[in-house]
Amino acid sequence: MRIKLDENLPTRLAGMLANLGHDTDTVYTEGLSSAVDPVVWKAAQDADRFFVTQDLDFSDVRAFKPGTHHGVLLVRLRVPSRLALARKVEAIFKSEDVESWNRCFVVATDHKIRVRRP
Repeated sequence: MRIKLDENLPTRLAGMLANLGHDTDTVYTEGLSSAVDPVVWKAAQDADRFFVTQDLDFSDVRAFKPGTHHGVLLVRLRVPSRLALARKVEAIFKSEDVESWNRCFVVATDHKIRVRRP
């Protein structure tokens, strides 16, 4: 899976996901840190990448309707420490059929994952 990690996620996740076989880049490595959300979103879409973030600006399923993009995973943890985020995202990519999430809107919390498909 081709993935772009938002700047609000630990950069070490890129290596973790690459070790699981995913082609992963980050907003940081592309020089897009502090860029406005529409610029970051466009970069992810132009590169055909599934976008992983914890930014609530990407939480409106009407604005990010399944089927209209390459996919987004919104991670919402009660205590989003860098370590907790890294562990949660790594666990998701190890245990879930993430390849089936292409063009989906996905929300992951501490206890569940909700997938909205096109």
